[in-house]
Amino acid sequence: MTTKFSFTLKATDGKARTGVIDTPRGQIRTPAFMPVGTAATVKAMMPESVAATGADILLGNTYHLMLRPTAERIDRLGGLHKFMNWHKPILTDSGGFQVMSLSGLRKLTEEGVTFKSHVDGSKHHLSPERSMEIQRLLGSDIVMCFDECPALPADRDRIAESMRLSMRWAARSREAFGDRPGYALFGIQQGGLERDMREESAEALKAIGFEGYAIGGLAVGEGQEAMFGCLDYAPDMLPEDKPRYLMGVGKPDDIVGAVKRGVDMMDCVLPSRSGRTGQVFTRHGVLNIKNARHQDDPRPLDEQCGCPACRNYSRAYLHHVFRSQEIISSMLLTWHNLHYFQDLMQGMRDAIAEGRFDAWEAEFHARRAEGDIAPL
Repeated sequence: MTTKFSFTLKATDGKARTGVIDTPRGQIRTPAFMPVGTAATVKAMMPESVAATGADILLGNTYHLMLRPTAERIDRLGGLHKFMNWHKPILTDSGGFQVMSLSGLRKLTEEGVTFKSHVDGSKHHLSPERSMEIQRLLGSDIVMCFDECPALPADRDRIAESMRLSMRWAARSREAFGDRPGYALFGIQQGGLERDMREESAEALKAIGFEGYAIGGLAVGEGQEAMFGCLDYAPDMLPEDKPRYLMGVGKPDDIVGAVKRGVDMMDCVLPSRSGRTGQVFTRHGVLNIKNARHQDDPRPLDEQCGCPACRNYSRAYLHHVFRSQEIISSMLLTWHNLHYFQDLMQGMRDAIAEGRFDAWEAEFHARRAEGDIAPL
């Protein structure tokens, strides 16, 4: 078992990359999709079940965990891995996005952000130093810099002001993180959809130096075309020999497009949230299990899928338990969706390694364009 954090690039096909991130808690195969365990749990899933889908790493949320049950309590109880019974790597976000999007009244200064909890209205302060402290108490393997996430659309001046503040906070995050062998700190590139600001941000981050680099400020409502336009150049601005993480993405076709453009890691609540609302991802696109067409259908969601929902249950049964609001519906549909996302990543890793990514991508889109299997 390694005692260091490192990234090895195994193969490339065009801009698409496959490799391995080594951490003391295990390997992360890239491209990697990270299921989101916001409050120290992937909703409706046991940790063993998440691992069984093929996930190498989970994402935990600094903002939510600092409010409840608190990072100090988790630390006293042995750290986040022990607390939630997940012994593979964990990445924690910095809390910045949730502070900007979830909290009520907040005050932003050079020092940090003072805000009111969305849980009970209590007052809190989050700064680069405090974010690093919380993430250290949690014991996460990959720590994210504290940054500001301005809502898009925003004018150039606002984007520039925010990006430069985030770069000053990145330097403070790096200093506060200190020397922690085996752990990694990722810097976050900002700059909206402005190419020159993305370049300025990337240069500032490289000058500070990080174990990995994230692309922030996308997947916030700008649309796929604009996001892909930015990803056509943004990953290329970051070091080739370090992991590149696109935050908050996303839909299967967004993930494939991001990997095609050189992204190594991504996360999203979509597969688990969709599972709880009856939205199911398959090789033939998206289906809604609550639709009446499924109520007499003895076939699985996806005949090629090896997850428990597809191996052991019919569409008719899954339709019934969803309509009846049975807890097993959330369990099975979430498991299926997470399994599908991990199958997607494995398919891309294999295709990149074998130099056939373009053909794989064409088949991916062609199958989805066919739509769901015909009703009986």
